[in-house]
Amino acid sequence: MIPSRPLPCSEEFSTPQEYTEALLEFVQNTEIFQIFCGGVHILDFFTSDPGIFHSALPEEWKKFLLSYDTMKLLDLFLRDDLDNLSFEEGQEPPESLIDYARALRRFSLRREFAPRQQKLPVLPRSVSVGMKPKKIHEVVNFADYVDTLSEDISKHTGTEISHFVDFGSGQNYLGRALASEPYNRHVVAVEGRDHNVTAAKVYDLTSKLAIRPKMMRNKKMWVKAQETLTPEQQKNQDAIRAAVQEVEGAGNFEFQPMNIQEAEYVAEEGKGGVQYISGRLDSGDLSEVIESIEPKKVEGESGKDLNLMAVSIHSCGNLSHFGIRSLIMNPDIRAVAIVGCCYNLMTEKLGPPTYKQAYLRPSLQALNGRIVRESEKRDPQGFPMSQKFSSYEESGIRLNITARMMACQAPQNWTRVESDGFFTRHFFRAVLQRIFLDRGVVSRVWHDSNGQDDNKDREATPFNMSTNPVVIGSLRKSCYASFKAYVRGAVEKLTTSTEYKQYAEVMNEKMAGITDEEIEKYEAQYLPRKKEVCVIWSLMALSAAVVESLIVADRWTFLKEHKDVVKDAWVETVFDYGESPRNLVVVGIKKDGVQS
Repeated sequence: MIPSRPLPCSEEFSTPQEYTEALLEFVQNTEIFQIFCGGVHILDFFTSDPGIFHSALPEEWKKFLLSYDTMKLLDLFLRDDLDNLSFEEGQEPPESLIDYARALRRFSLRREFAPRQQKLPVLPRSVSVGMKPKKIHEVVNFADYVDTLSEDISKHTGTEISHFVDFGSGQNYLGRALASEPYNRHVVAVEGRDHNVTAAKVYDLTSKLAIRPKMMRNKKMWVKAQETLTPEQQKNQDAIRAAVQEVEGAGNFEFQPMNIQEAEYVAEEGKGGVQYISGRLDSGDLSEVIESIEPKKVEGESGKDLNLMAVSIHSCGNLSHFGIRSLIMNPDIRAVAIVGCCYNLMTEKLGPPTYKQAYLRPSLQALNGRIVRESEKRDPQGFPMSQKFSSYEESGIRLNITARMMACQAPQNWTRVESDGFFTRHFFRAVLQRIFLDRGVVSRVWHDSNGQDDNKDREATPFNMSTNPVVIGSLRKSCYASFKAYVRGAVEKLTTSTEYKQYAEVMNEKMAGITDEEIEKYEAQYLPRKKEVCVIWSLMALSAAVVESLIVADRWTFLKEHKDVVKDAWVETVFDYGESPRNLVVVGIKKDGVQS
């Protein structure tokens, strides 16, 4: 049941504890890592001169990185044998860059996945309906994983898992698989979005987990009514209802559209089932959810104690924390198996970051308003979870939203075409921010003076200033065909969209008169520096693999710290990284007889 290495770290470390100590020291005291993981932002890439590339990187790295193919750079950091590199004389990478690549590999958790023998290697169409290939891969592997885990728990402890509680169940793809053949498990799907629950119940009808609600519909009268309506009227429920009543002989017949909420779930002996509980969780306390769980209504099974396992595929942000904490906070939760994602949605527990290098500090404080607001919340539910990470070197470990956002990247899966696409989008956005600065749409924010400063003689660097953020979001596909189309599309959106009405006045005032010639001049000026954006973004994504490892290690450490409650805790891969990059599950098993 328990893997030989409770944390899938490098075998260079003899114990998980040795790994976490070295990881914390690296994260807290490595300046270049701090720069790449939260210290710089693409938005301000060109708003100072000479810019982020030249300000942030060691001098000896620059020439090599500008001349080296970006996709080969990914291979250098991720796949090449660093002890047997072959370069022509005079073109070798600097040793300090290779040392950094070694460090990132050393501290990144191992992500290799070995498929297991499964009860259901292929989902039947009735269960997989609505799923894309990525979701099918996740459901096939995770359903089998938690089913096997529950069997192992029963074998080793004598405690049978009665229900799986799925945090943020969405459209209940996982729960539907677990409740169906061959698993036949009882699933409690906890979901806060009503439209997801409605969609899930429609899929339940297809998979035969639910029985279609009866509808009052006389087929003969229905056809007659339809014949009296135009195609447009046939789409209108009120028109259909009126037409039915006009049909001769309809009598008191009432037209009722199917109400999916009335779908019936009937428990059968030896079969699984699904119960939906609506609501958003704001902590690991599941008492209200547990009180709402219906007992098994099958003869011979009712009246059994609840022994629950909390599970989740890609619970966003703090929802992963709630799932893990549920093992500590609820007597009926006997085990957890949580795969996290969307680290950018996690809150921060300790407040604004602090750094030994003073010049790093401000860029993390004032990068944009959201960073300041979130870091000042000091949310007890946020990162880090463990006491060890919270109190490391007294100040604790902090990750701002930029670092956590980058931890959601998957550089091992990047292709050249995809990379060119998002490198181009980042380049366009960085140059547009420079245009906004030059035309007065945004202004510089000087970090050490905590406010605006119009001193034109002051030297701006990525470490002493940022610019006011302008949120643009996604644009039409055609807007990415050229830089001119991008600028025009962005300005139009910020000027006309009601969602961005706070920008309309300044955009009309500052950007209305910009000509195609001006836009082309900016593109010509900065296009030779596009490679700088490619390099920095790649190094940020590569470095952020350690950020994800840090987050996962913190969650495992939290469980290990609660040794009075938790019997075993470990982390292992459950998906193929190429199919689903967030592939690390955090598992916790409660001690026998512990009631939290």
